[in-house]
Amino acid sequence: MSGKQPRRVTILDIAREMGVAPSTVSNALSGKRYVDPALVERVKATAERLGYRPNPVARRLRSGRASAIGLFSAMPFAVAGGASRLGFMMDIAATAAEETMRSGLSLTLVPPMEASPPVEDLLIDGALLIEPARDDPFAELLDARGLPVVRIGRQPGRESAPHVDLRSAETAAKLLAHLEARGARRIALMTGQGRRASHEETEAEYARFCALRGMEPLAFRLTETNGVQGGHDATLKLLAERPDVDAILAPVDVFAAGACQAAKEIGRRVPEDLLIATRYDGPRSLASDPPLTAVNLSLPVVAQEAVRMLTAMIEGHETPRVVPSPEARLVIRASTGG
Repeated sequence: MSGKQPRRVTILDIAREMGVAPSTVSNALSGKRYVDPALVERVKATAERLGYRPNPVARRLRSGRASAIGLFSAMPFAVAGGASRLGFMMDIAATAAEETMRSGLSLTLVPPMEASPPVEDLLIDGALLIEPARDDPFAELLDARGLPVVRIGRQPGRESAPHVDLRSAETAAKLLAHLEARGARRIALMTGQGRRASHEETEAEYARFCALRGMEPLAFRLTETNGVQGGHDATLKLLAERPDVDAILAPVDVFAAGACQAAKEIGRRVPEDLLIATRYDGPRSLASDPPLTAVNLSLPVVAQEAVRMLTAMIEGHETPRVVPSPEARLVIRASTGG
């Protein structure tokens, strides 16, 4: 055996086989210029019979495109790193990668980093941006490049930008109603300082919830970069000043995990003495002690919708500006007596 690899079939081979010009074959396969439909079918049949496979490098050179999209997380490293590297972002990335391949594209994953990567150097045709804040630097850089961008989660101040709506107010309402149904009468809220739609919508829903019940609001904004330690320290301070607090809603899972640690340190039993719930049902929710009640955000469906919006935009097609995510499903665990 010679061990040589079989020669790749090219457009020239198809043209010689059919006795037509290479440009005719190229136009028939790409659809960029009109070719008689009957001839297009003959070209495709010949290409399949000969085993032709498009050369992705040549295709990119012809189209001027990178044939790739980028997936960015706008969350700080302290929140999106660690156990969550296999959580929120990867839940989206797995489905996004499958969906982009079906569209003939590849996915460039830009993981959470302590230093921002050089966005201007990335070879991408568009981007998915996870939960950008009001003045998100990634959003500004991507928009400055003139790239199509789909936000996963509404960006405050950019409500008209194409996005998949994560319906954070509805999620907050589910969690608050659950805590109340489990007996909570003094619920505290811990959100992040970053002005993301999930924080702002949760705060607004919490204010409405408290007003309807005549409950004193106890809402705190924590620095997201402090991660689990930030949730831990804030909970110790809160429970020392307000021992009547019987539930904490911390939509950021690192804050909820820190709250569980703090409660354990001072002998407040979870869930007997203190109920704790978070938003994202991911690895950190399961790893917490006790495991955290959360919500299933249907992130694979969210990713699929976002990729479809983005690929349509790249191709120049009209798309809806907003696509709603599926309704979130409550996942009750030990932190609220599940």
